[in-house]
Amino acid sequence: MRKWMIIFFCHMMVLPQIAFGQPEKAASPNANQYIIGSGDILEIITWKEADFTRNDVLVRLDGKITLPLLNDVQAAGKTPMELKKILEKILKDFVASPVVTIIVKSAGSQKFYILGEVMNTGEYPIMKELTVLQAFALAGGFTQWASKKEIILLRYEGNEEKRIRIDYKRIIRGKDLDSNMKIKANDTIIVP
Repeated sequence: MRKWMIIFFCHMMVLPQIAFGQPEKAASPNANQYIIGSGDILEIITWKEADFTRNDVLVRLDGKITLPLLNDVQAAGKTPMELKKILEKILKDFVASPVVTIIVKSAGSQKFYILGEVMNTGEYPIMKELTVLQAFALAGGFTQWASKKEIILLRYEGNEEKRIRIDYKRIIRGKDLDSNMKIKANDTIIVP
């Protein structure tokens, strides 16, 4: 029962923002584009060229994919459109006018982790835009021992680790709504 009350309360905090159209912050031009990452599975279609069409191409841990005659190509860190252009340029050595389509079949790189005093710790897929409060709801809410004022979000940007302190109680009171930030791939939330 307590679990459902927490989930209900979290939804009640988010719904007014949606209903009353809170203005979104201006996004950078590439903010809404999908970035390919290690663990993603791609389908690469080269129009009218079956030899250069591949299903289920895994983006390896080193961020590369392997294709016949092309060997290793860096895919991680690129948008599907950027990878398309790279492959079309390389394929010009083998095909007169290559037209490549990149489809992300499985977004295996888009996961976050939640550890500590939550009901269900573990790895969760990011299937849509997800906030910190929604992440707690996915994890089934807090245990009775959770310290809701000292939650840490670990985020890696480039080679730098950021530690972001999250005070759940301030968020639900409406005093620190900026801390209810969007989850990014490879974020780790630690609830002490």
